[in-house]
Amino acid sequence: MRDPALEAEAEGRPDLAWRERTTDAAGVRLHLVEAGPAGGAPVLLLHGFPEFWWGWRRQIPALAEAGYRVVAPDLPGYNLSEKPRGLRPYGLDALAAVLAALLAELGPRPVPVVGHDWGGALAWWGALTTPERIDRLAILNAPHPSVFRRALWHDPAQRRRARYMLYFQLPALPERKLRAAGFRAFRSIFRRSSRPGTFREEDLDRYAEAAARPGALTAMLGWYRAALRRPPTRPPHREVEPPTLLLWGVDDVALGEALVAPSLARCRRGGAARIEGAGHWLQHEAAAEVNRRLLAFLAATG
Repeated sequence: MRDPALEAEAEGRPDLAWRERTTDAAGVRLHLVEAGPAGGAPVLLLHGFPEFWWGWRRQIPALAEAGYRVVAPDLPGYNLSEKPRGLRPYGLDALAAVLAALLAELGPRPVPVVGHDWGGALAWWGALTTPERIDRLAILNAPHPSVFRRALWHDPAQRRRARYMLYFQLPALPERKLRAAGFRAFRSIFRRSSRPGTFREEDLDRYAEAAARPGALTAMLGWYRAALRRPPTRPPHREVEPPTLLLWGVDDVALGEALVAPSLARCRRGGAARIEGAGHWLQHEAAAEVNRRLLAFLAATG
């Protein structure tokens, strides 16, 4: 099944050679979109909730034009990727196994990983469990998982920001609410948390179309439900070893800026860039700035 979002974005850009395929990663069938030269150095992009690979549409061309082989999967449960039943497949341990398998498929050398939101949480966890597979780590508005867990216990302000996570724990009701009236509440997730004009109506149509696939909403919410009900095991590494760049839109309504410093403190070699005028969706709201910083970070040595 060809993803209609791919057809829309590839149109008029034949030089970028957008293409799609499926692969098996730790027993989970993943749908991926790639761009750039097939022989280029791979860069893996991990989206968050409630997007899918298309959430990187403003970064894929810049990275591909720079000569990278850009790989953007639909993560487990999303869009055209497999939607395993139950919560176990959406716990960080199981997801990290999928990530490790995907990185191994991309070649024998460590691969740079870029993650946003839940994709960022998975990227952090991958760096703690299999750091030898990750060359560099770029995180967009996603705190280190342990830092976030501690903030939920000890920071009342962050707990208020994260109330929606408790709502998502309810069975069936969140799915019905998000799906009702043409996915009106689902669309409002983007509208309420972004600058006006960030997402066009046709953008929201594409996200709603992906979320409307059979089993998708329950699978997507499974990431939240597994986080509380199936916490991961202690990772083998306490410190993030790959060089890390944390990009943070300071107007994020869900994740406070206070999460930045303690997240960096968990990194052996980490730096942060706070981006004014952008919030949680900084890869859309400040795409040019994000692209500039990502390209500089990926080209750096040491």
